[in-house]
Amino acid sequence: MSEIENTTAVGDTTETLDAEVEPEVAEGAAPAEGTDVTEPEDAAAEADAVDTASDEDAEATDADELLEEAAPRPQSPFDRPGRWYVVHTQSGYEKKVKQNLEARTTSMNMEDRIHEVVIPMEDVVEVKAGKKVVSQKKMFPGYLLVRCELDDDSWYVIRNTPGVTGFVGQGAKPSPLPRRDVENFLQVKVEGEEVPAKRGKPRLEYELGETVRVKEGPFADFSGEVVELNEDQLKVKVLVNIFGRETPVELEFSQIAKL
Repeated sequence: MSEIENTTAVGDTTETLDAEVEPEVAEGAAPAEGTDVTEPEDAAAEADAVDTASDEDAEATDADELLEEAAPRPQSPFDRPGRWYVVHTQSGYEKKVKQNLEARTTSMNMEDRIHEVVIPMEDVVEVKAGKKVVSQKKMFPGYLLVRCELDDDSWYVIRNTPGVTGFVGQGAKPSPLPRRDVENFLQVKVEGEEVPAKRGKPRLEYELGETVRVKEGPFADFSGEVVELNEDQLKVKVLVNIFGRETPVELEFSQIAKL
């Protein structure tokens, strides 16, 4: 073979190797398998989608914040005009005394200074016909809460209401209730709604350390101290004095009564 033919053969081989290393992709043809090709239009579309989702999330958050601002918030009774005072009454006549005080407030034109009279109530677990029932009881029998602007005139009207025995407070001047006590004693309501806000867990009718009377069973007419409460089974353990010894006796709620 001549030198010219040898040169041509080597050149052909070089061109073949170059073609194998860097293949050309024809326009419109699919890329070879394993080749990483990112199209700019797809990347831009994905970026736009992310931006759109972010904008939607931001708008949803703004809408939620606006709804929260627009929704009525529970008003604390402590923030109403006047201050809250505790008034002592004849036990069992709280409702009648409340009516008397409200009538005197109207007849003596004291509405601008005596604003509200409340009997604090709470949910209590009782047993009726063998079933657990939640009912409302007076939180402080023999007491009312009065919201007023206390001065000599309003004091006179309240103090001289039939059934009122006096204000509660240290010293000669009645002491108003602090915020914590007002909010604990009075149920917070949402403005414009008649349905009261959700209450906490009702308390049991009886409490540890309370002295009760046994009204049924072999220990009827005995009295003793409550030393254990079982809310699920509606039972209590009462420390009853039997033959000079204090003995714990398990009883049902329906078998005991308050003294």
